[in-house]
Amino acid sequence: MTRTISAPFRAVLAEFVGTALLVTVVVGSGIAAAQLSPSDAGLQLLENSIATTFGLSVLILLFGPVSGAHFNPVVSAADWLLDRRADSRIAIGSVVAYAAAQVSGGIIGAVLANVMFDRTALEISTKVRLTTGHFIGEVVATAGLIAVIFALARTGRAALSAAAVGAYIGAAYWFTSSTSFANPAVTVGRMFSDSFAGIAPSSVLPFIGAQIVGALIGLALVVALYPDAARSADQAVVPHERHISETGSGP
Repeated sequence: MTRTISAPFRAVLAEFVGTALLVTVVVGSGIAAAQLSPSDAGLQLLENSIATTFGLSVLILLFGPVSGAHFNPVVSAADWLLDRRADSRIAIGSVVAYAAAQVSGGIIGAVLANVMFDRTALEISTKVRLTTGHFIGEVVATAGLIAVIFALARTGRAALSAAAVGAYIGAAYWFTSSTSFANPAVTVGRMFSDSFAGIAPSSVLPFIGAQIVGALIGLALVVALYPDAARSADQAVVPHERHISETGSGP
């Protein structure tokens, strides 16, 4: 008898590996940029943002059909809060499982990037990002990300998410003061690399707080703009296997 991995486990695995690779892309390209362009911060940011834009889009295409390619606890929580369709509603237990996979994956991704560039495997960043501007930047970045994802889902255009989300994050690197983390799992992961892409532990909780505020603002905007679209909505971030029940306790 051939044994296959269950769909719920595959979804959680996809979120773990996908988030790990996303942080590897962000941190690894940041380390490479600092090495290749040591005296030009603008060029470093350009290199880092281009790699992240393309890397995120590809990861959504790769893992989206399995888990939806959330890679982000606030996206998973927003998906549950919106409850767009009864037959595709994500259960609260699934949100918790996704978040655990995303955060742990983010840490592993930073360690992998450190090791690839011959750095200490587990570092703690000293890069402080704790200003009012950074806080507001994260609110704006996360609100925009949530609005993009769920506006596409609510209007039947979720298949465009790979390109749209990648493009938005790439742009937000430049128009937000925080360089658009917009993701608690990525924020925690980046704490473990003392590099161009790192964030000091003292800045992590304020960033996550700003991301939660931004997610709520983004959700409110989506509900205000598309109040009658819930019944015909797609799954977020992209359509994927329907294996999460309305009343189930986990993925």
